Amino acid sequence: QVQLVESGGGLVQAGGSLRLACAASKRTLSRYAMAWFRQAPGKEREFVAAIGRTGAYTSYADSVKGRFTISRDNAKDTVYLRMNSLKPEDTAVYYCAGRSTTTYDYWGQGTQVTVSS
Repeated sequence: QVQLVESGGGLVQAGGSLRLACAASKRTLSRYAMAWFRQAPGKEREFVAAIGRTGAYTSYADSVKGRFTISRDNAKDTVYLRMNSLKPEDTAVYYCAGRSTTTYDYWGQGTQVTVSS
């Protein structure tokens, strides 16, 4: 079982950038496809971006396409989410998640991202 820990959240002005990181335990990251989700206050959790086990495959929600980039470094057991051109509507708790089958079974505790206008 993998444990995931997010970091890198914070307060940023609109138009700014942040890079989130998700570290996995026990050198296990390469076994899992990974994704980032987010949940804004009063809203349901939504998909942001996903990446395959090798990094060759990525996908993005339309709302972040062209602004966010997901990547991974299996040697460092870390997944990243680079967020550029941030908007106030990007404000949310961001979670990383991992799956070895068809469902995301492993989740981090989340990191808060707040974008001020």
